[in-house]
Amino acid sequence: MAAARTGSEDASSTVSRELPSTQRGLRTRRALIDAARTVFERTGYLDSRLIDITVEAKCSAGTFYTYFASKEEIFAAVMELAREDMMHPGMPHTPKGADPAEVIAASNRAYLEAYRRNAKLMGLLEQVASIDPEFRVLRLERADAFVRRNARSIEKLQKAGLADANLDPLLTSRALSGMISRLAFGYFVSRGGEDGAAGVTFDGLLDTVNRLWINTLQFSLRQN
Repeated sequence: MAAARTGSEDASSTVSRELPSTQRGLRTRRALIDAARTVFERTGYLDSRLIDITVEAKCSAGTFYTYFASKEEIFAAVMELAREDMMHPGMPHTPKGADPAEVIAASNRAYLEAYRRNAKLMGLLEQVASIDPEFRVLRLERADAFVRRNARSIEKLQKAGLADANLDPLLTSRALSGMISRLAFGYFVSRGGEDGAAGVTFDGLLDTVNRLWINTLQFSLRQN
């Protein structure tokens, strides 16, 4: 459940800025964001220049400024797409009425796979947030969105009599989401996500994450 079902200018004017009104404008904006992501992941945030992005996107500086005011703004747009991917990673199919442990396992797998796809950006956000207070807010808002989503899932399980009703859903979510987010950061960012790095495989990481969720929620207390 990690943060999948269970995860700028003050959070970014890029996100709130009005989108282009034409399909062509939307395609051009998206091409710039895709190019920026390629440049940021290749070069790093601090060493990336706007000219690197326009060259990658095969467009002029004038075109860039039609859609974005700065490197900070387009980085926020890149991070917003990554956030959407991680919030809605595409859940594997689970049959209706599936055991909640199966749903958690599917959710955690989707989250970890999304984290792996976005690992370079997660590392960059950590770096940028340490020096830029606006991106620090962005990182905190991103984390809070995952926490609240997971809390809703926990509360739903509690109401169905499938999880320990004595747990505070928001506090439990904050503890589990934060712990699992740092586990994912350590595996995919710090260690590069190489299978078997430091004796840990992806499946081993997933199994541990699943056990943390299941043991904490105490599914053994569920009612038939």
